[in-house]
Amino acid sequence: MALRKSAYRAYVRLRRRLLGIPPPGSVDFGDLRRLEPVSRHYGADRGGRPIDRHYIERFLARNSADVRGSVLEAGDDEYTRRYGGGAVTRRDILHVTVDNPRATIVADLANAPQIPDASFDCVILTQVLYLIYDARSAVRTLHRILKPGGVLLLTVPGITQVPHGTVWAHTWYWAFTDISVRRMLGEEFGDGRVTVGSGGNVLAATAFLHGLAAEELAPEELDACDPDYPIVVTARAQKGTGGA
Repeated sequence: MALRKSAYRAYVRLRRRLLGIPPPGSVDFGDLRRLEPVSRHYGADRGGRPIDRHYIERFLARNSADVRGSVLEAGDDEYTRRYGGGAVTRRDILHVTVDNPRATIVADLANAPQIPDASFDCVILTQVLYLIYDARSAVRTLHRILKPGGVLLLTVPGITQVPHGTVWAHTWYWAFTDISVRRMLGEEFGDGRVTVGSGGNVLAATAFLHGLAAEELAPEELDACDPDYPIVVTARAQKGTGGA
């Protein structure tokens, strides 16, 4: 029996070594062995670019052909301008309160009867849906206000800090998975009209939680995708040409 246990322990040690799994106590935390993050503002206060923006902007760049015609974007129209350019004929900015002077539409997507049906060819909704408690009602609104054939480009947080003390903290309701996004959008748009992805890996997620900036990781470290560690969940959903 003792020989069998010894052989098993030797097998476990060999397997760990071959897989590159360090034994307990051998990991060097370095600068990250701290109870306070490097930054509570995603690295932006350190002059860097937040890591989640890398995945958001890569997703929008891949789908830039959808940013055309009449486009609605939440908060501002930066991405509409950057990715739509001359293909955009009308830009609208959505905000939930009247304190955004650039907003052309003030509405809560969970209940927005003031936005007419079939108004937009494209809706860009980056990092917004998690702030809406009734997210499913918001998805119904998004489907309703898109024109037949129109496209929703959506991103939501997966692994994230919850920044208490910020202006949005009191409505920070959700973090999402690819499964929840696919099901929620599929209920309105139809499963065959929804494509869901994610961006992130364990290194990028650790760096993001600590508030490191995208510039502090190599491109290959950012671009390696491990679906077990989604920093951002992305989705493209297209309304049927028959309106369904």
